Amino acid sequence: MPALLVSLMAAGTASAATLSVGPGMAYAAPCAAFAAANDGDIIEIQGNNTYSGDVCGIYRNNLIIRGVNGRPKINANGANAMGKGTWVVDGNNVTVDNVEMFGAKVADRNGAALRLEGTHFTLRNAFIHDNENGILSNPNTASDIVIEYSEFGHNGYGDGQSHNLYIGNVKSLSFRYNFSHDANVGHNLKSRAITNTIVYNRFSSLASGETGSTAAGQPSYEIDLPNAGTSYVIGNVIEQPAFNQNPNLLAYGEEGASNPGQDLYVVNNTFLNDYSSGGTFVMVGSGVTTPVLLQNNIFGGIGTMSNQANAIDKTNYRAAAPGFVNRAAYDLHPTANALVIDAGSAPGNSATGVPLTPVAQYKHIASGEARSVSGNLDIGAYEALSTTTAPSPAPAPTPAPTPVTWTTCASEGGKCSFSGTRQVRYGAGTSFIVKTFTRSVACTSKAFGGDPLVGAAKSCSYSSVSVTK
Repeated sequence: MPALLVSLMAAGTASAATLSVGPGMAYAAPCAAFAAANDGDIIEIQGNNTYSGDVCGIYRNNLIIRGVNGRPKINANGANAMGKGTWVVDGNNVTVDNVEMFGAKVADRNGAALRLEGTHFTLRNAFIHDNENGILSNPNTASDIVIEYSEFGHNGYGDGQSHNLYIGNVKSLSFRYNFSHDANVGHNLKSRAITNTIVYNRFSSLASGETGSTAAGQPSYEIDLPNAGTSYVIGNVIEQPAFNQNPNLLAYGEEGASNPGQDLYVVNNTFLNDYSSGGTFVMVGSGVTTPVLLQNNIFGGIGTMSNQANAIDKTNYRAAAPGFVNRAAYDLHPTANALVIDAGSAPGNSATGVPLTPVAQYKHIASGEARSVSGNLDIGAYEALSTTTAPSPAPAPTPAPTPVTWTTCASEGGKCSFSGTRQVRYGAGTSFIVKTFTRSVACTSKAFGGDPLVGAAKSCSYSSVSVTK
């Protein structure tokens, strides 16, 4: 957390009052406590209770809002504050800790559990799910946003314009030890921040029909940094599911490199592409001129490592099926492989002197642990387990992904027909928009929401694999 933010928070809490929320407490629901609070107060919300339809703006500064005695559930339940979402945070230096939030919906399909309009914000230990946006922040180039130890799942209206998280053009985003998964057509993380520090997280989604903490989703990008910016992507698990809305995993500067920095450091991540028709692991916009650093990463599955011709490819490991202790259970410690174990190179520092060597690794769910390096760095997001560690039971073999083939069904302007519900792609060459339809769809840019290759003759084809809704 930035030193300035820490000092401001400490000053704000020196004489803080504590306001208690819950059954039998001074305040029955959180919004009443927010309205009564003074700058620097602490609001404690009793956990193991659901607060339905309690939506409002938060206007005081230096507040600490936290769940106690369990995690309180904040259900928007059809209500919204100012047409924006559940809690609209106008105050500065606000911290939200240990809450579950869901159900944010508004008329323009952009409702957020947390709408950020103040300067500086911290979220930790939260579960944000099934909203139109999990977090939506206004642009504010003076604001630092910290998000840690939190889970985001199945947020998004379903139109590709809303996401698990959408961070506007802020000064910085620090995103660490989080689990972001199953965005509903949108991105698992979208950030226009000037500086992005994205470290020790897991981005992934359920297989179709699999049961988890939320419904399965079909995300577009796992990480989208559309305006570039100085960005550190270190020590993450970044997995693309077999069913998705875009075949690229990490996108950088694809909407124009308008941020001051154009330096992207992709170091010691484990990328997994379960989409058997390929894609691009690190897709870089044409306006980015600085070479992307790709170092010590595992790239598992098929696809192009990067479309940037001058990207720096340094001690990365590529394989269709890399060896892990238990891939099916996401135990992604590498198994014995001389091309992975102790095969990493020292990342050194960024151009501005920021250390790039990973010091931690993601631990499920939404946590982390120290990364213990005994020799050289191992390649990927995890160090291999010590040989002195008791061996885990032999994992069940991971089934190979079902091969996906595509059947051409229409030329541009025609009608594509097929049985059941399937993914359909529209485009030409290697540029496609992929969406899910039932029985038929017009093969037009309008039906797919865009033109993937302007000026080229396009066609439509449908997937050999049916989608279970």
